[in-house]
Amino acid sequence: MSVDVEQAPAALAALPARRPGGPYRLARSTWTVPVLVFLGFFFVIPLGANIWRSLATGDALTQGAFVFYGKLLGDAYYAGILYETFKVGVIATALSLVLGYPVAYFMVRHAGRWNGVIVFLLIAPLLTSIIMRTFGWRVLLARRGPVTMLLHDWGLIARPTNLADDPVAVYVALVHVLVPFMVLSISAVLQQVDVRLEESSRVLGAGPLATFFRITLPLSLDGVATGCILVFVVTNGSFLTMLLLGGGKVTTLSLLIYQQFNVAQDTGFAAAMGNLLLFVALACLALQARFLRRQGIRP
Repeated sequence: MSVDVEQAPAALAALPARRPGGPYRLARSTWTVPVLVFLGFFFVIPLGANIWRSLATGDALTQGAFVFYGKLLGDAYYAGILYETFKVGVIATALSLVLGYPVAYFMVRHAGRWNGVIVFLLIAPLLTSIIMRTFGWRVLLARRGPVTMLLHDWGLIARPTNLADDPVAVYVALVHVLVPFMVLSISAVLQQVDVRLEESSRVLGAGPLATFFRITLPLSLDGVATGCILVFVVTNGSFLTMLLLGGGKVTTLSLLIYQQFNVAQDTGFAAAMGNLLLFVALACLALQARFLRRQGIRP
């Protein structure tokens, strides 16, 4: 099919004009109504009800609207719970980073065709119920479990003991499920790092460690930051691991919220603690956005 050259300008002029660089728009703004209704019904209304419950329940009517927050931040016992919550989050995040970065680097640089297998092994724990995973660790770390008996046979422990009631079991179970978030966050950024930069560094005389700390690590910091924030936020919201492992020796704010709702029936105080965890999560997201802006990336 041929086109007449003389008719081409007229055909082009008949095309609808489009502003250069203009933003795309939805055909109808009413298409956003279902999304707004969904967000309002399932997010905005529950959050507003939770905030109201923390301000207008129980003693808050007579002692002031912020009585629950004052109790949470001013009492020494709850201050210790807050410290324990942040300590567990920081340790779990650090362990996930130390274990996850080498795996992410291997996936991107050396795994090749085995990359898909490694990804499947990483996300496989996420496909299992958290209750089943936690009880699985209870079986492995029991007094006569395989891990305990193996450590006893190697002479690392004097006698078989119930490792599931040790605080270390909490960190083992948390890292088991949180490492995939770290690995996937870092590997997604490492894939964007040009291998030629690392090769050029070695050609210029830098060793493997110098290349890693001067080239690879700085260029992957946004992935590290994303992974750390994800792991930290998810850790702060986990309570089943602390409930079923550790022998009650690790008490975090999320576990205390569960106890306040189901045992003490103090919904106002539990709502205040939930709002505090929400504030921490939003603060972490704000730090991530600020970090990405400093890196020249628009979140």
